[in-house]
Amino acid sequence: MAEGLRERKKRQTKQRISDIATGLFLERGFQAVTVAEIAEAADVSVNTVYNYFPAKEDLFFDRMEGVAQRLARMIRGRDPGESAARAVLREIRGHVAAVSPAYGLMDGYADFMRVIEDAPTLKARLFHLQQDVRQATVAALREEAGTGPEDPMPLLVGGQIGWIQGTVVEFITDRMTAGGKPNEVSREALDLLDEIEDLLSGAVLDYAVRPAG
Repeated sequence: MAEGLRERKKRQTKQRISDIATGLFLERGFQAVTVAEIAEAADVSVNTVYNYFPAKEDLFFDRMEGVAQRLARMIRGRDPGESAARAVLREIRGHVAAVSPAYGLMDGYADFMRVIEDAPTLKARLFHLQQDVRQATVAALREEAGTGPEDPMPLLVGGQIGWIQGTVVEFITDRMTAGGKPNEVSREALDLLDEIEDLLSGAVLDYAVRPAG
């Protein structure tokens, strides 16, 4: 269905508010910027800001919508004959090889992470997001493997799949905040993914294989 004029204007307003807020946060830090200042800079009311973003933290993490379901989507979208873990490895390799901003491979990522490091409420929100990722991943594995809550394998394999992504993100964050360039860090992260795959057991790599045909 085509986007209507009203929906497009709402989307554009939300994006403008988010862009302005992000710029202010990067310039002055998250805690130093008020919602009132964001509203003034965006030429909207404070109520309008809160209509789009219920909490100040939502303004900063607006671009992370859908992240909680990312691994679950990879698992559900795996190819016939492919396991859950191998699908995740393939998808992450694709993002890293493409130097994707989705995994922090972009100029300015170090500044973004420094804002989080200096703001306890953002660090707390990031922790909760990581928990949401884990829960969504385990739920997807249970659904795809057809197991009940008494089976520990989705929890165990989900933990390993979460570790794959978490390790790659941590590696990229460390390299980027140390001054690395996106293309260089991409190559290093691809090597890391090979090492990660070598460490994983067959029990993980062969779990929840999608039937062929």
